[in-house]
Amino acid sequence: MARAQSYPVKPITIVVPFAAGGPVDADTRRYAARLYEMTGQPVVIDNKPGAGTSIGAAYVAKAKPDGYTLLSNSSAFAVFPAFYKDLKFDPLNDLAPVTLMHVLLSVLMTPPASPIRSFPDYLAYTRANPDKLSYGTSGVGDVSHLSAVWMHAIAKSKVTFVPYKGNGPMMIDLLAGRVDVGSASLVQALPHIRAGRLRALAVRGATRVKPLPDIPAVNEHAGMQAFSHENWQGVFAPTGLPASVMSRLHGLLTAILKQPEVVAELESQASTPVGNSPAAFRTVISEEIGLWKKVVAETGIAP
Repeated sequence: MARAQSYPVKPITIVVPFAAGGPVDADTRRYAARLYEMTGQPVVIDNKPGAGTSIGAAYVAKAKPDGYTLLSNSSAFAVFPAFYKDLKFDPLNDLAPVTLMHVLLSVLMTPPASPIRSFPDYLAYTRANPDKLSYGTSGVGDVSHLSAVWMHAIAKSKVTFVPYKGNGPMMIDLLAGRVDVGSASLVQALPHIRAGRLRALAVRGATRVKPLPDIPAVNEHAGMQAFSHENWQGVFAPTGLPASVMSRLHGLLTAILKQPEVVAELESQASTPVGNSPAAFRTVISEEIGLWKKVVAETGIAP
């Protein structure tokens, strides 16, 4: 109890397994600033990108379980167990989920010069012209890639996937018209859509979003009801964290999600704050790992 009351008594390091400047990095820095305000302890962001986020995750899995080294990861956490064969750690046994911070949807887009003006146009074209369109992803075997593979498998259509080293470089080429189509979170995509630099085709999920009320969700279209994908972002600690520290850390993070300014910022990005229990977060992850293993097996993607 004394440990929980005093935690934290020194700086906290949050490992972000992506390059600096992306949406996970930006949201983690927002949460870190609030954590500093609440505790008075500095919060250091340590970017360790690579291997579908497994490099950063492995680093935290081997850290001392004292609450001072944490992992902030996205849905990619549920993808790499399905895609990488030789992981040096067990994601669900070596890392303890703390809470799912928020969920967010992405949007499928083309450059404005593209003749494809709607998602039905896109489906018709990719079915009639397999592999002709280039589809940019933020990597190979990451959530942007596998979710796109899953979507096209359901649609019975084909594109040529073009992997990038992050969503930032992909967006640069999408804006320049060097890749035909791609998807990104609303925080990245919305300014370009509103400025007319990109055309939104569909929200990649089950529902429309307030910032783009006229853009339909993918599963509104015939034959696409099985596709419903939400990205999420959550916090993990090394397994073995004392229960009292886990409780204190969970309380701090969920309190951040109740701050009106944070809620407003997330909602402006079409993100929804969650703040569930460690057990509920573990269930989400387990279910998604099963989904992605099924997608990898059924589509024949080689890990």
